[in-house]
Amino acid sequence: MLIQLIEGVYRLLWGDLLTLHLGNVTLSLSFMVILLLTAGVFFTLRTRLLPVRLFRDMLAAVCEKKQGRDGLSSFQTLIISTATRVGMGNLVGVVAAVSAGGAGAVFWMWVTALLGASTSFIESTLAQKYRQPDPLYGGWRGGPAYYLHVLAERKRGKKLKRSVTAALFAASGLICWCGISQVISNSVSSAFENAFHIPPLATTLVLTAIAAVIVLRRNATVKSLDVMVPIMAVCYFVITVGIVLFNLPKLPAVLGRIFTEAFGLRQAVAGGFGAVLMNGVKRGLFSNEAGSGSAPCAAAAAECDDPVKMGFVQALGVLIDTVVICSCTAMIMLLVPEELTMGLAGMDLLQKVMSYYMGEFGVVFIAITLALFSFSTFLGILFYARSNVAYLFGNRWCYQTLYKIFALIMLFVGGLQAYTVVWDLGDVGVGLMTVFNLMVLFPLSGEALRALREYEEKKKMK
Repeated sequence: MLIQLIEGVYRLLWGDLLTLHLGNVTLSLSFMVILLLTAGVFFTLRTRLLPVRLFRDMLAAVCEKKQGRDGLSSFQTLIISTATRVGMGNLVGVVAAVSAGGAGAVFWMWVTALLGASTSFIESTLAQKYRQPDPLYGGWRGGPAYYLHVLAERKRGKKLKRSVTAALFAASGLICWCGISQVISNSVSSAFENAFHIPPLATTLVLTAIAAVIVLRRNATVKSLDVMVPIMAVCYFVITVGIVLFNLPKLPAVLGRIFTEAFGLRQAVAGGFGAVLMNGVKRGLFSNEAGSGSAPCAAAAAECDDPVKMGFVQALGVLIDTVVICSCTAMIMLLVPEELTMGLAGMDLLQKVMSYYMGEFGVVFIAITLALFSFSTFLGILFYARSNVAYLFGNRWCYQTLYKIFALIMLFVGGLQAYTVVWDLGDVGVGLMTVFNLMVLFPLSGEALRALREYEEKKKMK
């Protein structure tokens, strides 16, 4: 019954809503693809191509020193958001996109990132503007639930204890992060079974135990991510770039294949252009989270002298995740001869790819890398969950701890569930979050855009 409900909501959000017949090309678009592309184009135009025009400002914002003793630095919030972005979506998500949508899905992941950077700027700027003190963990907290609440109070003209839409977003986020927890253990247990022949149950037990030691301590999460994320991201980037450079003569053909399949000119998959577009956008969102409302939970925790700077930081995080890290995974997949990977999917496909380049060590390398990426993702989503749990249940430690325990249970259960079901649960959660988040981004975006104009005016006066 529960699985049928998850699959039903999944079809509503990600199933074909609009089918266009353009000559020999059939374009099938889901509700989420339409919503995200519309928002991305709208905010990119309103910010006047922010990712390109203000890229240097985005880099400078990351290096800003913390403006006070409370809260996190800009770099720390980038680390937290990168922990969840540079994770499952960059490995298993890219594999899923290319497996289902062909090489052209990579192009639409890039487009989603470029458009999503502006969306991420808007949501993160608003999260920083409407942050609140965090009496439990210290510093600040916030996110879409909090600026949804502000909009609801304005419309009702009175103070509210809770807003329905804000509560729905918060609940959707908690569902999404439990779904992601299941995806994490499912993929890690599969990778370790292939690499080391370790039973999924044993892997899942160890993963859950280590996670529990960290997340059940009060402030161990951020400290762990500060060490783990930079090391794992740099190591993965260096090795994958090395593989691409070693196979440089093949790169032009791969790029040609990406652009050719992106517009359905080569029908590599069933469904043609629509399947390519949908899988690229879907996995692009799952990876970079732009518009979903996750990253603003980290943005709100920063100690920053201008909300716009935190918007820059999170916009840069989207580009790092998808344009850089996801591309690395896609390139090493597509440089492998197609006949070697035909019929494979998920971790089997990814490990087959790495074994092509690095032999048996490749299988081990990708299993360890996935475990580190996944573990950092789990820590990051539990940091996000703090603000949503607090919005729903108030400032009580018992509810914070109960959600952590529930997420740990989902982490354990996910290692023993079917691959498709756990991905669907994650997609349902992130889809619902995105719907509620974008409901408020459009009416409140004027405030973020006004702050951007003020920032640029101050910059000209210096």
